[in-house]
Amino acid sequence: MIRRILAPSLALLLGATLVACGDDPEGDSSSNTSGSGLADLSIEGEVGSNPEVTWDGELQADDVEVEVVTEGDGEEVEAGDSVLSHVWIGNGVTQQMAFSTYDAQTPQLFTVDEEMLSELFIQGLEGQTIGSRVAVAASAETAFGPAGNSQLGIGNKDTVVAVIDLLEQVPDGPEGAEQQAPTWAPSLVGDEEAPTGLDFSGTPKPDGELKSAYLIEGEGDAVEKGQTIVVDYLGQVYGGKKPFDESFSAQPTSFQIGVGAVVKGWDQTLVGAPVGSRVIMAIPPELGYGKQGNEGAGIKGTDTLYFVVDVLAAN
Repeated sequence: MIRRILAPSLALLLGATLVACGDDPEGDSSSNTSGSGLADLSIEGEVGSNPEVTWDGELQADDVEVEVVTEGDGEEVEAGDSVLSHVWIGNGVTQQMAFSTYDAQTPQLFTVDEEMLSELFIQGLEGQTIGSRVAVAASAETAFGPAGNSQLGIGNKDTVVAVIDLLEQVPDGPEGAEQQAPTWAPSLVGDEEAPTGLDFSGTPKPDGELKSAYLIEGEGDAVEKGQTIVVDYLGQVYGGKKPFDESFSAQPTSFQIGVGAVVKGWDQTLVGAPVGSRVIMAIPPELGYGKQGNEGAGIKGTDTLYFVVDVLAAN
């Protein structure tokens, strides 16, 4: 609900949820000839920069192949961890790039969960260390299911190559010094680590101004315009009995900040916030969903939005 612009989810393109879904892509490009594996693929460039991939003919991989191109010195990624990563996807048969997050500098959030990611990406993340560049190859069926992935131009008999840069491990919650809540702010309901709602008892009526304050002031670097940030959040209209949206009960979310990808109140508040912070904000309608509101979320054009946001990472 926080997003003003809804883009296709990378998880939907790359995750396990597409397994066995959809029709076989037309024009299957596989020739079913024998080819090389990762050992014959050249991958150059520094972690965080667009990989330079040189193909030595058609690449085939029946089983999942994993090669650590550059080994980082950060923490080892375990099952259940969330990692901010760049990813490059190539078709081993056509020897063409199918997808990349590098050019737009929009790293994506991956949670190491077999219900969310296919085996290709699980093996590229789990057991690897932060700061690493890892190459993984597998059949299209292993990566995406029997239909391949028509959205990426990968046929059901093709081979998939992924280059994954593990940039940053996302902590479970905010990290910093607790601050006194302002008098205009509602109190949090539920677990302090994962609030379930906002209590507006005694909270003054909104005055039409954008307000924000730190409940926890993080000790990390200040968020910069254009960065991809990872957050947990909860949103509730003033006087509302329950949230209209939240991520604390599920998984964190990621998006670019300061570029119009989310409501204006978020862009104006979170740019400059130290990573590790928990921010509470009151957003007037013109900096939220405007006069039209958001009918699907039960938000009227006159509603002031209150959010609590944990800024977990930025890259």
